[in-house]
Amino acid sequence: QVQLVESGGGLVQAGASLRLSCAVSTRTFNNNAMGWFRQAPGKEREFVAAITWFGGTTIYAEAVKGRFAISRDKAKNTLYLQMNRLKPEDTAVYYCAGRSSSVLRTDPRDYAYWGQGTQVTVSS
Repeated sequence: QVQLVESGGGLVQAGASLRLSCAVSTRTFNNNAMGWFRQAPGKEREFVAAITWFGGTTIYAEAVKGRFAISRDKAKNTLYLQMNRLKPEDTAVYYCAGRSSSVLRTDPRDYAYWGQGTQVTVSS
């Protein structure tokens, strides 16, 4: 059974940085893609960033490009999201997700595996 467990969320001021982690319980994602999504109250879940586990190819949402960086540590089986220059509009529950393909996708419906989410709150 695949388990994804996020950590690292919190309350920060605008301009600060946070690093989210997602521990992956299985090595079956070695050839697959993983991503980060977020959901603010009253809004739909939206794509943030994705990475191919094997090659490290990345894609980003325009809203976070240049501020956020997705990465993975294959030895630790952990996915990361480094978030810099945070803005109040980045406030949301952040989820890591995995899919059974190495093709990068931005639609949350293409991801079958999800963590429980971690809250990020950015105050102005």
